[in-house]
Amino acid sequence: MASADPATCVTKVELYISCQGLKNKDVMSKSDPLAVFYHHDGKKWWEYQRTERIKNSLCPEFTTPIVMDYYFELVQKVKIAVYDIDNSTSTLDDDDFLGEMETTLGQIVSSGTYKTTLKLRSKKSHGTITIRAEEISDSNNDLVSLQFKGEKLDKKDVFGKSDPYLEIHKMSSDGSFMKIHKTEVIIKNTLNPVWKTFRIPVRALCNGDYDKSIKIYCYDYDSDGSHDLIGTFTTTLKEMVRADRNPVSYECINPKKQAKKKSYKNSGHIILQKSIVVKQYSFLDYIMGGCQINFTIGVDFTASNGSPKNLNSLHYLGPNGRNQYLDALIAVGNVCQDYDTDKLFPAFGFGAKIPPNYQCSHIFPLNFNPSNPYAAGITGVVEAYQACLPNIQFYGPTNIAPIIQHVASFASNAMNDGTASNYFVLLLLTDGVITDMEETKKAIVQASKLPLSIIIVGVGGADFSAMEELDGDDGVLRCSIGPAVRDIVQFVPFRQFIQASPQILAQHVLAEVPKQLTQHYSRHDIEPLQHR
Repeated sequence: MASADPATCVTKVELYISCQGLKNKDVMSKSDPLAVFYHHDGKKWWEYQRTERIKNSLCPEFTTPIVMDYYFELVQKVKIAVYDIDNSTSTLDDDDFLGEMETTLGQIVSSGTYKTTLKLRSKKSHGTITIRAEEISDSNNDLVSLQFKGEKLDKKDVFGKSDPYLEIHKMSSDGSFMKIHKTEVIIKNTLNPVWKTFRIPVRALCNGDYDKSIKIYCYDYDSDGSHDLIGTFTTTLKEMVRADRNPVSYECINPKKQAKKKSYKNSGHIILQKSIVVKQYSFLDYIMGGCQINFTIGVDFTASNGSPKNLNSLHYLGPNGRNQYLDALIAVGNVCQDYDTDKLFPAFGFGAKIPPNYQCSHIFPLNFNPSNPYAAGITGVVEAYQACLPNIQFYGPTNIAPIIQHVASFASNAMNDGTASNYFVLLLLTDGVITDMEETKKAIVQASKLPLSIIIVGVGGADFSAMEELDGDDGVLRCSIGPAVRDIVQFVPFRQFIQASPQILAQHVLAEVPKQLTQHYSRHDIEPLQHR
């Protein structure tokens, strides 16, 4: 019997989440909510994406969209859980649960605006959640770069001036408006703020319709969450792009003041200093344009793994010649090798004493050939790994900065040619806590400027909480030399995928690479090779 045709993606959708009347879990302020989006694979729930955290709000309006493929013929079960976040850790175990809901993507998109109650673990309800679905138009992936300033804004603070920020709201399909972007707050006690330039997708701003209304609000920030409206105005992208030649000035109108005072003119002006529409290329634009993904592997051979002769060792080769290290390597490598034409992969080990002198090395070729550390295909990497095991002495400590710096040197050379010809992905397989954490942070921060992504797979049952700090999902990675310019690290504990298929593991491990690649080239205004 012929197998059924694979599911066909009809379109992509963006889901915007807002909540109303959340439970207050903080004593001295309001809750700081964050929404976590899950999808169901037929067996269990998997975390898919998180929104940003909003401070001091029981009615948050999240601006981070959930982007999903929509399949007409599949029942796509989804779940959203809301938490009060009071710390910087990525785990949710120590955060207050504010409620959750379950539905299907089909129900959400067919509703346009889907609203339901949030259930507490006691099965009681507290608060509601609203999800707005917008179809993503593939016809416009451009970004618009905007830079605003304010002039003579109203004073809102009793003992000072104002701490202003802007909110951008787009018109949804039902005519209502939803918040999609918030600028930084200018904490300078000023009525003449200048905000940093920011970029926003055209599709997020107006879904490609340059005549669609856009509302911009100017607020005075208050730490207790009771922000004061300074004023607002309505515009369109068609009008905003005129600032590519000359600044565009808007009267900032406060409706309440306008209704009370006949002599009222405005609450100051918001001036769009500059607007530039930037062509946004997709991951496939770069790949089909000739960009090579150069895949490098690093394997942990520290003593904490246990001797490979011991049945309990993470490096013990079972009857099928496999272990968790190889399972993770093969799952990820089989995907990456499709994007590398020569299929030659540098493969290294770290944390072992190696022949002939048996001195500890934090980066050595699995084939012990420094002048040619390449293995032919993933099969060659597996063979080099298996041949290496009996010839080394497991040692330590777990230092990974050297291998990051090594791959970063090649990425730096690729960066210097100014083209989108080579992007690098480093897969690190390790069993424990990193011992050179500060040096590793520095190496990652420096590498964040380069065409490089780092994937760390934690093998075994160790406590990986410190490792998760390197993954920038909960904020920009920082160290003594400053912050990373972008998130380039994806950390995944292998134990969560032991019962899953290799395809599921690869999807989660490689999920952020396309976005990281396009972010890098977009940041440096580098076009795909075929567009040069």
